[in-house]
Amino acid sequence: MKKAIITGITGQDGSYLAELILEKGYEVHGIIRRASTFNTSRIEHIYQDPHEEGRKLHLHYGDLSDAESIRKLIYKIQPDEFYNIGAQSHVRVSFDIPEYTANVTGLGVLRILEAIRDFQEHTGKKIKFYQASSSEMFGSTPPPQNEESVFHPRSPYGCAKVFAYHTVRNYREAYGIFACNGILFNHESSRRGETFVTRKITRGVARIKAGLDKKIYLGNLDARRDWGYAPEYVEAMWLMLQQPAPDDYVIGTGESHSVGEFVEVAFRRAGIENWRDYVGIDPCYYRPAEVESLIADIRKAKEKLGWSPKTDFQELVKIMTEHDLKNYGVK
Repeated sequence: MKKAIITGITGQDGSYLAELILEKGYEVHGIIRRASTFNTSRIEHIYQDPHEEGRKLHLHYGDLSDAESIRKLIYKIQPDEFYNIGAQSHVRVSFDIPEYTANVTGLGVLRILEAIRDFQEHTGKKIKFYQASSSEMFGSTPPPQNEESVFHPRSPYGCAKVFAYHTVRNYREAYGIFACNGILFNHESSRRGETFVTRKITRGVARIKAGLDKKIYLGNLDARRDWGYAPEYVEAMWLMLQQPAPDDYVIGTGESHSVGEFVEVAFRRAGIENWRDYVGIDPCYYRPAEVESLIADIRKAKEKLGWSPKTDFQELVKIMTEHDLKNYGVK
């Protein structure tokens, strides 16, 4: 039975990845941060009581800012695969807490890879490593963007991800570690955090429809993104670690839509046509430096991994909007 460690298991991607590899027969070990409130809602349906015999899901306290906790868990669990999905992942917030973002999102990857290198040198056992890289690394680089495109990040988050990306490549080339970068473009679902713009929109639409709010306040409606469906993207993560050799891959849909388009489609799914009457623009949501347009060129992933997206933009917005409408008891 294969064993895998997942950081960020309580988040959108980590929860979907845990589901996927549990179904494939893995023993899954998730690293969670200590919190005074429960933060495991996304994995409640797969959670197993620690007292159960033969359970396949285990949760451990740890933190990407704490090298020793990562090192101890790697030696204790001795995983076959390590998926680093954890990060300070909110781009706008990274401008407010840049040092913390760099420490966790950037240096956290260095800490993991150092621990893996040390483990492999002392035990001879190999660990395959997946790093959740981001389309935010491309920043102002003109679309479409692929594995050969230059990076021009426009946020502390993007800068931290670029550092992590090159650290992965360096440890792969210097120490022979099976380490992959998955450069994932925006991917959403009903499990997306409520402060991220897509979920903020669909939740806001549902609250307006339910009569609880009068407006949604947003920032730049003209920013264009390549949006896909998160459960499909975690399959690409897994596929990268099943290849005969490590490599880096761009994952996306190849289509671009604006934030304004997302808003319009979400409101129409709720039966509201005059959507502009319910949207306010607040400058506090603008980034100091904006990423204008991202479009993934996924030819390599299609050819090497046999992966391609299945859920289009309209269906994605429908899934998310209908989920939030149901949550608020409206149709």
